[in-house]
Amino acid sequence: MRIRNPPDRAPPLDYVERVNRAIDHIVRNLDQPLGLQEIAGKAFFSPFHFHRVFRAVVGETVAQFVKRLRLERALHMLSHDGRRSLTEIALACGFSSSSDFSRSFKQRYGVPPSAFDLEEWRARRREELVAASTSVEGSARLERIPPGKNPDGFRVRLRDLLACTVAYLRVLRPYRGTAVVDATRRLVAWAEARGLADGQWLGYQWEDPEIVALEKCRFDVAVEVDRVEPEGEVGRFDFPAMTVAEVDVRGGGDLELRALEWLYGSWLPSSGFVPDDQPCFGAWIGRPYAHGLEHFELRVRLPVRRG
Repeated sequence: MRIRNPPDRAPPLDYVERVNRAIDHIVRNLDQPLGLQEIAGKAFFSPFHFHRVFRAVVGETVAQFVKRLRLERALHMLSHDGRRSLTEIALACGFSSSSDFSRSFKQRYGVPPSAFDLEEWRARRREELVAASTSVEGSARLERIPPGKNPDGFRVRLRDLLACTVAYLRVLRPYRGTAVVDATRRLVAWAEARGLADGQWLGYQWEDPEIVALEKCRFDVAVEVDRVEPEGEVGRFDFPAMTVAEVDVRGGGDLELRALEWLYGSWLPSSGFVPDDQPCFGAWIGRPYAHGLEHFELRVRLPVRRG
């Protein structure tokens, strides 16, 4: 029997907590073999029940989710890390060989990776992003920044960050209405009740919306903590030490997106760095939305490593 939730009822928090544990395990081990039994064990479900629960919460089977994340990570590497060969990308994303990668890629995108028109794909995804951002913010400034240009005056700092633990609240389909704002308010209330609200507040963008369809994107609002155990919809993630390229942003939400575009399109190609295998994220200056919903003050961070 397939589990279905009524459209006006969220999944049980116990299910959300367990599925988040499974997703976190998948993300940490995407370059390794991942079987249903292993993933289900991280969620404390039998494989039989977990398969149905995961699909009810996420909207995809475990196998579909894993394969999609692997292909989207590969697409991100093709877009931003031209130094890697197809074989290196295949192995970094958990495929057994370059032929296995090419076969899976063609099944999803219709052509092998060597024939894929990345610019056309990004242009279509960008149209969706502009439409979604404009509907939320009214008049988003998201015209493409010409390569090498810096009309917003962004300045990069390279910073070495220590490993950290965060308590997070995951938002599936974050470009849908006020989903991120609502989740942030719930996590702030949770943190205040436990004396944790004065830590560093963060927002993790797990997918590049110019590569991944908006309905498949994930966003984690998070706060740094010394220690925490998963509790209902609030999960825990441990990030390793990393180097980030950091840009200060003070303005509307469109400026954050422009900062990321500038980092990828103008700064990164001539920097001697390539993206690291960690999500881009923002570090709030103070509490989230301390200046309202139309003015943000944060540091946009792109994890990088030497190319």
